[in-house]
Amino acid sequence: MNIQITAEMLSNIYRKSQKHINHAKKWHKAPMTLAEKILFAHLCEPQNKQKRGIGFLSLQPDRVAMQDVTAQMALLQFMLAEKEQSTVPATVHCDHLIQAWKGVKPDMQKSLEENNEVFQFLSSACSRFHIGFWKPGAGIIHQVVLENYAFPGGLLIGTDSHTPNAGGLGMLAVGVGGADAADVMAGLPWEVKNPGITGVHLKGKLQGWTSSKDIILKLLGILTVKGGTNKIIEYFGEGCRSLSCTGKGTITNMGAELGATCSVFPYDSSMSKYLTATDRSAQVEVIEKYKELFSADPEVLENPHAFYDEVIEIDLSTLEPQLAGPHSPDAVHSLSEIKELCQKEKWPKNLSAALIGSCTNSSYEDIGRAAHIARQARQAGFKMPQHFLVTPGSELIKQTIERDGYIKDFEAIGAVVLANACGPCIGQWKRDEYKKGQVNTIVNSFNRNFRGRNDANPDTLSFIASPEITMALGLAGRLDFNPQTDLLERENKKLKLQAPESDILPQNGFVQNKEGYIPPKGKNVKIIVKEGSDRLQLLKPFPPWNKEDFKGLLILCKAKGKCTTDHISPAGFWLRYRGHLDRISDNMLLGATNAFTDERGIGFNQLTGEKQPFSKIARYYKEQKRNWVIVGDENYGEGSSREHAAMTPRYLGAKAVIVKSFARIHETNLKKQGVLPLTFTQSKDIEKIREKDQIDILDLENLTPGSQHKVLIKHEDGSQEEFSVSHSLSTEQIKWFQAGSALNLMRKQKGKLE
Repeated sequence: MNIQITAEMLSNIYRKSQKHINHAKKWHKAPMTLAEKILFAHLCEPQNKQKRGIGFLSLQPDRVAMQDVTAQMALLQFMLAEKEQSTVPATVHCDHLIQAWKGVKPDMQKSLEENNEVFQFLSSACSRFHIGFWKPGAGIIHQVVLENYAFPGGLLIGTDSHTPNAGGLGMLAVGVGGADAADVMAGLPWEVKNPGITGVHLKGKLQGWTSSKDIILKLLGILTVKGGTNKIIEYFGEGCRSLSCTGKGTITNMGAELGATCSVFPYDSSMSKYLTATDRSAQVEVIEKYKELFSADPEVLENPHAFYDEVIEIDLSTLEPQLAGPHSPDAVHSLSEIKELCQKEKWPKNLSAALIGSCTNSSYEDIGRAAHIARQARQAGFKMPQHFLVTPGSELIKQTIERDGYIKDFEAIGAVVLANACGPCIGQWKRDEYKKGQVNTIVNSFNRNFRGRNDANPDTLSFIASPEITMALGLAGRLDFNPQTDLLERENKKLKLQAPESDILPQNGFVQNKEGYIPPKGKNVKIIVKEGSDRLQLLKPFPPWNKEDFKGLLILCKAKGKCTTDHISPAGFWLRYRGHLDRISDNMLLGATNAFTDERGIGFNQLTGEKQPFSKIARYYKEQKRNWVIVGDENYGEGSSREHAAMTPRYLGAKAVIVKSFARIHETNLKKQGVLPLTFTQSKDIEKIREKDQIDILDLENLTPGSQHKVLIKHEDGSQEEFSVSHSLSTEQIKWFQAGSALNLMRKQKGKLE
């Protein structure tokens, strides 16, 4: 398997895309947006008429990408498919299982020792099934994909919610669960809800302290974390051309925070320059021949309101630096507002840590702009007054910035340089100086800031900004510092920071290093799973539906407010068990807030009368052969793509999850595992559900696309109420439910499952 896509492979993809788009033009009969072109190019049945926002699309992705934590379950599920090799090009990237603590060398050594059996399993399974393997330390999945695999007009699915990062190179790249990845590698089409398309018109040009990060933060403030659900965000306008390719990647990366299916930019010279700089000039020659496929039709750009479902305008020339937080990436404020907000909200303004890097902001340009600030501080004798951590995105970036002196600039002002991994961004931060319950404030250039996300402390106030603003606030040691107007002051020293500057691409080229990649060998490789392991567990198929209505379901949890996948299946310590379904089920709903008591992770065992962790109650119900249901609020399952948030409820006995609304990836993950994802037809009906209720979900024999179903509530006092629920299952997805899971259906169709 080639590390990068060859020009010949790309030509084959584009010829097929052109053919499919020509078919679509016969029935579409209207100018096309960029997103429509890429979707039509990948339809399994290109002559099928599709109406935007209605039904489901059956698509054939060009590639699959997996990170080490999600790849474990994806590969374990793929093994159930009994295929000789992946039917599409695929890669695994080891970036999540490296804890941030003391620095590169000790952290890498510790990770390799603690996770050796997981890395052995992943490398052996990849080699066996012809999947490319990137070793620990090679880089963060999204950065490595952008550097090697992303290309305009392509379709990528990845088992991480920030897969849309590749949209910065004109690709539709979508975060999915491991079951989706396993299905596609096994040769099945990928099914996704037909998305709407939101157009974002970028006007003007960024000035001074503003950067691409401020564009997506501004959009988050406009649309909120659920404003992009089941939508593709498509950028257009003259402002796009002023942004670097990696700057575009920052924006599409954080489109995941909007809940968007993905985000995409049209092809332009910034992309061709980046492809050439990353040793892909042969691809550029092919891309230029088909470049009309990689932008919206001229008529769309002339009259965008007629072709997008909604259009949002952002003037880059007047945009201010933005700061998001605490506790949600859509709690967005202009930097000029922070002084007043600190006083009003009583946020602790003194910082305990500043962190830059991550998959969102670790490009050469990002690091260069941050290093420009560091250099000014270094020359004036300033250092960071608190912890300062730097996470390079890949070995290519690390070696290049080391050669160009940026790492020395950071270390001179007190930086600890971490491994090329996710680290503090995903909760892999061993933070000794602050424990749970200690209120403190941090600023970072990451993408998510849910409670406990970075350091497992729910009382850490995490704020998101660009790398350069993070640097400035970090040097001041205060959240309420504004480098546009304020002076850095310490003892007898004063410094007015100048706006950051950096080359977009290194003048001397990137230090090309592919040593982190291990090519596959094929079917003679033995897959290594340690006997008796508490890290890895081979899977057994879930049981099929018994063709009966669900009756007497116990209420396990009624979750109050925001319930992300971090709340349903926390990361941090639990990342080590992502390949062991039974063991990781102990963390189920650990962070969910009980609507009846406001306690986190604790519920009421209806069979024993005890207050216990939700997972312990679920295990007891399973032992007693009693099934149960989860009830949730708006945008349930927001955040990460982790399918464990669907698999652990399924494993412990969940039959359904009933909520006001779902986040896209989590809803799909539930469907894949055979759990019914249902929504209240009337949102107010959630108030009818009490802690000691049992419910029946009726008429499942007539489960069809668009059907509604009656739910009967039986209260403890003997009284009864009822309400209606809806669902978004397609005909094919109903078959998943009936078979017990999507993989069960595939095996059944092969005659492998009775």
